[in-house]
Amino acid sequence: MNKSDKIFIAGASGMVGSAIIRNLLKKGYTNLLGSYHSKILSEQKDKPIKFVKIDLLNQQAVNELFTKEKPDYVFLAAAKVGGIHANNTYPAQFIYENLTIQNSIIHAAYKNKVKRLLFLGSSCIYPKLSPQPMKEEHLLTGTLEPTNEPYAIAKIAGIKMCESYNRQYGTKFLAVMPTNLYGPNDNFDLETSHVLPALIRKFHEAKNNNDEKVTIWGTGSPKREFLHVDDMADGSIHIMLLSDEGIAQHLTQYPDPCFVNLGSGVDCTIKELALTIKKQVGFQGDLVFDKTKPDGTPKKLLEVSRLEHLGWQAKIDLESGIKDTYHWFLDNY
Repeated sequence: MNKSDKIFIAGASGMVGSAIIRNLLKKGYTNLLGSYHSKILSEQKDKPIKFVKIDLLNQQAVNELFTKEKPDYVFLAAAKVGGIHANNTYPAQFIYENLTIQNSIIHAAYKNKVKRLLFLGSSCIYPKLSPQPMKEEHLLTGTLEPTNEPYAIAKIAGIKMCESYNRQYGTKFLAVMPTNLYGPNDNFDLETSHVLPALIRKFHEAKNNNDEKVTIWGTGSPKREFLHVDDMADGSIHIMLLSDEGIAQHLTQYPDPCFVNLGSGVDCTIKELALTIKKQVGFQGDLVFDKTKPDGTPKKLLEVSRLEHLGWQAKIDLESGIKDTYHWFLDNY
């Protein structure tokens, strides 16, 4: 990517899209186009970016945007996301909206001769009882976790769409499968958020209310891997900047996966996560685990040797990342 190439970030005002924009601006890219659905983030209003309000579920609107703007590169960061509760409550919306958004953008990128597209997936694509750590080759080798199956199927379809277009049309559509992300602009709504931001809010409110305890879903024993969203953005852009030879060797050859795991390679139990957040927030009460609630997948750790072979490693450790995220929460909530 040249500094003046037009780069389209779909979902520019979400946690993932905004982090990609921060990283691109830091690296000196000057021709950025970002889509948003409801509003632009306050931090983005004075940045040199062209924003367009668009409903990415509207295929005609997506086609018209690509025809008019002719982006050279695309980061497909737009998605409907949420934690266990949201996935369980809105399965139809999760599969429909994610399939519709990615289908429209990937096809429009092909029709308008985009040089490269990066599809942002999720580590939930792997089977519930996948061998650990999870390798790219473990995709479609077992049954998915039921609580997020619709979302996972949509993301798997996105991977296969990129692979199919590469195979049939010679495109260079890539994909990264990030582990659990957190950081600035995360969703802290207790009904729809993921576990880490939900715990930050729970501990913060419990501290302010002088509560004696915080109740956490499940047993606390499942293990999860977390990646700061700024690391995710840096790794994603690193993949987009690979040479043609590197991409051809590692990411686009059928039947090999066209995607790469994007994670830290380190996990912790939910209980350990909760204790780390408790420390950063300064909550003095007790933890109570509600064992009547689902745990979800017992362990989710990405095998990241392929990513490391491509020249990138995570830099932000979990404790530092949680401290940064809590400071952002305090400043913005």
